[in-house]
Amino acid sequence: MNSDSESLQNQLLAWLLAEDAQAGEPNLVHCEENEGVENFSEIVAALNGGAFELKSIPQTFRLGEIPTVQERFQAVLKRRLQSQIQNHPPLFPWEAQLTEYPECLDKPSIELVPVWASAAQQSKLNLPIPLPERVFQQLLEKCQALVASSLPLGAKLVAAVESLFPEDSQALNDLAGLVLRSPSRSVDALETMPNLESEYPDLQPPQQMALSLLAAKQLLENLTLPISATNPVVERQWLTSAGVLSLKVEYQTQGPVTKLKVQSELPSKAIVKLQGDASQAIADSSSPGCLSVELHDTQPNQTYTLEVELKEIDQRPLLFVIVPTM
Repeated sequence: MNSDSESLQNQLLAWLLAEDAQAGEPNLVHCEENEGVENFSEIVAALNGGAFELKSIPQTFRLGEIPTVQERFQAVLKRRLQSQIQNHPPLFPWEAQLTEYPECLDKPSIELVPVWASAAQQSKLNLPIPLPERVFQQLLEKCQALVASSLPLGAKLVAAVESLFPEDSQALNDLAGLVLRSPSRSVDALETMPNLESEYPDLQPPQQMALSLLAAKQLLENLTLPISATNPVVERQWLTSAGVLSLKVEYQTQGPVTKLKVQSELPSKAIVKLQGDASQAIADSSSPGCLSVELHDTQPNQTYTLEVELKEIDQRPLLFVIVPTM
């Protein structure tokens, strides 16, 4: 578009979009009094590719009314802008050329998953078929949030699984009772289920519920370390994406004095915190290896939490619960 055409457009646009600054003047205004519109039909024809022919120029119009030509001009301008955008789509700042993007991603390129939520830990569970990684990670994070809760185990199981089956609370409660009655680390609750060789997505909803409840039960058991004077040592291994985390918990008694001692073998730098209601012990390692923490004067039947935070890898600690009994 040459400079003369641009000048004509600018004059027409200024005329069309002018404010009613002359509101105090008479209502009837002659078009010829507006500068730059003597050749009005030529301007409109030029903007519309010559397809528009104005047979007569209206001489007057009332202020406050939108002239037909303004609507016509806006329609022409809109079509021109749409055509320009379609022919030359705008680019994002990081793009050097037009790039096609998928409407959705099946798997995000970066998943914000804790290192302790490694799918390798699922191999420690006694399940007839594996859970999808997304389901396992969601269950594990729910169990982490519930393990130190004072809720009964059945309520914990339902709370851990209900977000996967939000419309089936009654069925979940019924199946949770069945899972609670099954022996620890047993799949007896699934004996009557057909097609257990199928993948998890192919199972019927009640089968998926039962399998998820069994997994939640075993995860809560793995995260709970029951210890007593008659069973004074408990060991756990947890498979993380950074390596194996090994824990050894000892319940030591010397007369009336009791002590909890936790020895850990860490796959990376870590912070280990052992905490009770009125006391805590924290140890910090600057390299992978062994780390120990101790709490003295521990009380039976009180819940103690053990947090292991793998520094520089994960800011969310892995939480265990220790329950000493006499």
